[in-house]
Amino acid sequence: MKFSEMIYERPALEEIRAKADSIRQQFVSADTPQAAEQAFMLYEKLSSHVETMMSLAYVRNTIDTGDEFYEKEVEYIDEISPVVSELARQFTRALLESRFREHLMDKFGKMIFLNGDIFMRSFSPEIIQETQEANKLETAYQKLIASAQIDFEGEKRTISQMHPFKESADDNIRRSAWIAEGSFYCDHGAELDDIFDKLVALRNKMAEKLGHENFVKSGYLQMTRNCYTPEDIAKFRDAVIKYIVPAADRLYREQAERTGMSYPLSFADAALRFRDGNPCPKGSPDDILRIGKELYHELSQESAEFIDMMLENELMDVLSKKGKAGGGYCTQLDDYKVPFIFANFNGTADDVEVITHEAGHAFAFYEARNIVPRENQSPTLEACEIHSMTMEFFGWRKSDAFFGDESKKFRYSHLFSAITFIPYGTMVDHFQHIIYEKPHLTPAQRHEVWKELMGVYMPWMKLDGSPFYGEGRGWQRQLHIYENPFYYIDYCLAQTAALEFWVIMQRDHNEAWERYMRLVKKAGTMTFTELIDEAGLRSPFDENALREVAEAAQQWLEKNSI
Repeated sequence: MKFSEMIYERPALEEIRAKADSIRQQFVSADTPQAAEQAFMLYEKLSSHVETMMSLAYVRNTIDTGDEFYEKEVEYIDEISPVVSELARQFTRALLESRFREHLMDKFGKMIFLNGDIFMRSFSPEIIQETQEANKLETAYQKLIASAQIDFEGEKRTISQMHPFKESADDNIRRSAWIAEGSFYCDHGAELDDIFDKLVALRNKMAEKLGHENFVKSGYLQMTRNCYTPEDIAKFRDAVIKYIVPAADRLYREQAERTGMSYPLSFADAALRFRDGNPCPKGSPDDILRIGKELYHELSQESAEFIDMMLENELMDVLSKKGKAGGGYCTQLDDYKVPFIFANFNGTADDVEVITHEAGHAFAFYEARNIVPRENQSPTLEACEIHSMTMEFFGWRKSDAFFGDESKKFRYSHLFSAITFIPYGTMVDHFQHIIYEKPHLTPAQRHEVWKELMGVYMPWMKLDGSPFYGEGRGWQRQLHIYENPFYYIDYCLAQTAALEFWVIMQRDHNEAWERYMRLVKKAGTMTFTELIDEAGLRSPFDENALREVAEAAQQWLEKNSI
């Protein structure tokens, strides 16, 4: 079914509550394992439908944030989603306490019980009001960013539409674009500070109600960290500083020499990889989608079936336009057993990475769509990001078609970005740890924390007092900090694993794809560290993983320098 034909119906809370209560009673009173299974599957069907409706409303609202109907529906969903979570918590408690637990674990696996226990500790009816208020603030942040109309080069542009100018080879255009974009954030600085102030206070209050010292513990539970701890992440951060930051620093020093810029680099100058310009895809958005289709047809029969289904059912919205929310994501529509990809094409290499990154998520979901129970269809998010980031590297096989005579520049730039992203992403996570360990910091103090961390994780950047970025306010453009606390380190863990896959690709593409499919097909039936073992990779928590990928990437970049 085409996306436009999918019918949205407002999920009526009282109807959901009545059905959930009835099914839970049926589950609790089941006198045989088979009767318990039947009730469990009824709850699966109910939750699948509710989440499908919520996803439809969210997608259509982000496609056009000015659509009043879906704006109101998202406001309604923000209001009821914590109540729906409480209904889920009640069913989860019944599941965990079931006298047929052993049978159900044999039938459905351990993960629904392991993750169910974490869910029970991450949510309580006592925090429903705070969760509702936080949902509204997260939506307000998204609407604020989507509202941007930046006067530049004679036109009003969204933040996504500013991106090509921020990478322009013309120094005046590029530097002016960074100033113009930064000015938008500065103009709304008080509002951004106020939204985040309130979010931190609400999240801290929720943590206290759940019996935690601060939101760090709550944040880890909300992210379903089922196989590692904050101490493991701290060790990962240390290894990033030890191995990746020096490697990234060398790369930026070489970039400064290559582009004729002074080191340390300004934010605008760091954005220019090559003096004659960054690699850009050739052709139109339709060309990118066509080549993407060819890529997935070449990789495997499974991926060919997937991309044909996505295109035939119009399950992508990729063009940037006025009123569209920023960024990109992949979500799933469980009732239809399909994913949906949202993006903002802007004429840069990011467009190609969308058709690989977000489609990597979508492919993994499509492969897992028939796994029962549905909770096992998706692993925790750091494992999901391996699906997407590794698919970016599989996309190299079509880089000549995507980029023409700039394909060598693209491959160099992509690997460069993969390495240099890890310090930034780790810094985002470290920042959040400090912010939530010290929830009473003022906005000015938070900006100072960001500046101090930049000195540790990004020593190649010059804090020159330029609007917004140079003032230590750059974290405010990172959507995840507002909407998905503690998510960002997932990208860094996944990037480490994706780079391990890239190393395998260099010697044997078929072996890399076979291992990748092993990972994808296990979906959410294992923990993150178990999935890493299943794919035969070294754990990111082993510092040798970072050391080895840093060395391999440096060697390749030196050999293929431009």
